[in-house]
Amino acid sequence: QVQLVESGGGLVQAGGSLRLSCAASGRIFSINVMGWYRQPPGKQRELVAVITSGGRSNYADSVKGRFTISRDNAKNTVFLQMNSLKPQDTAVYYCYCHDAGLSRDYWGQGTQVTVSS
Repeated sequence: QVQLVESGGGLVQAGGSLRLSCAASGRIFSINVMGWYRQPPGKQRELVAVITSGGRSNYADSVKGRFTISRDNAKNTVFLQMNSLKPQDTAVYYCYCHDAGLSRDYWGQGTQVTVSS
């Protein structure tokens, strides 16, 4: 089992910045991918950004150039720096990881990000 604990959500004005953090604990030795998904109000969950243990990252087109994902493998933590936030970025943001050994995905409980116009 892997436990994911998120922090850093909140309310910000358009154009502002927020930094999300997610710490993994438990069966961490076989985690290869960590990242973030989000679920806007009334919509389905969608990819924001993911990063491998080797540092390769992938972003949704809607956040490229504004969001940066990073990872501290020693602390089993993934970060999402969100700049130039827009009202359409408002969503519940979920931390995600993939356990390659068990071929299983894990999710955090989610943190609310609200961007006011």
